[in-house]
Amino acid sequence: MRGFTQDDAHIFCRPDQIEEEIIRCLDFTMFFLNTFGFTDFDVYLSTRPEKFVGTIENWDLATKALEEALNTKKLAYSIDPGEGVFYGPKIDIKIKDVLKRSWQCTTIQVDFNGPERFNMSYVGEDGQQHPPIMIHRALLGSIERFFGVLIEHYGGAFPLWLAPLQVMVIPITEKQYAYAKDVVNKLKEAGIRTKLDDRSEKIGFKIREAETQKIPYMLVLGEREVAGNTVAVRKRRSGDVGTMSIDEFVCQVKKEIDTKSLTT
Repeated sequence: MRGFTQDDAHIFCRPDQIEEEIIRCLDFTMFFLNTFGFTDFDVYLSTRPEKFVGTIENWDLATKALEEALNTKKLAYSIDPGEGVFYGPKIDIKIKDVLKRSWQCTTIQVDFNGPERFNMSYVGEDGQQHPPIMIHRALLGSIERFFGVLIEHYGGAFPLWLAPLQVMVIPITEKQYAYAKDVVNKLKEAGIRTKLDDRSEKIGFKIREAETQKIPYMLVLGEREVAGNTVAVRKRRSGDVGTMSIDEFVCQVKKEIDTKSLTT
């Protein structure tokens, strides 16, 4: 890989706002991780190292705010003594994939050094200039690395909303090609990532290959489906789930995508 992208953000706040902002960061983190299907993780609170910048008073204030935020969110955590960065304490969240392997992703760090070096200040209620506190927030860490973790976690069998290809349309013979193209167009118009398998191969081979590619849904189209303006639905892992109208299938799939269901 030639480089990586970090979803880093910097939040500037007053010292009395640290805990509130940390709670927001934790809420945002849990929303992201749970949406992607990660519910098992280890949380660490890293405290002041031997070499540090800033005052001990500020370090204690920030560390206490991080602890209170974790307690408020009822997140179990371990203390990692002396492992904070030189400019402030931090929270690290290591997610566990389906094989229970840990991966460092989320980091929430308090920074006293940045605002001081850039001579930042705000006007407080007393009308005086005060240095702000800066919070570094990286929810996923390296986005490319997080994609790698996702692939490992799902073994390539992504939930419907994440799958690169969501539906494979499989006509049984050439007689169903025209109808199949209409079905593909309707699905694409609905925003569903769809592909037509119009190769001159046996239907069993096409289905097995689609399952090997871990495509969530397959629509098998024969003479009966063309006559009834319906689709025969196959679901990954479940097999045949019955016949339904195109509109009914689109409605079902859109609901599954919109709710970001993890059970495809």
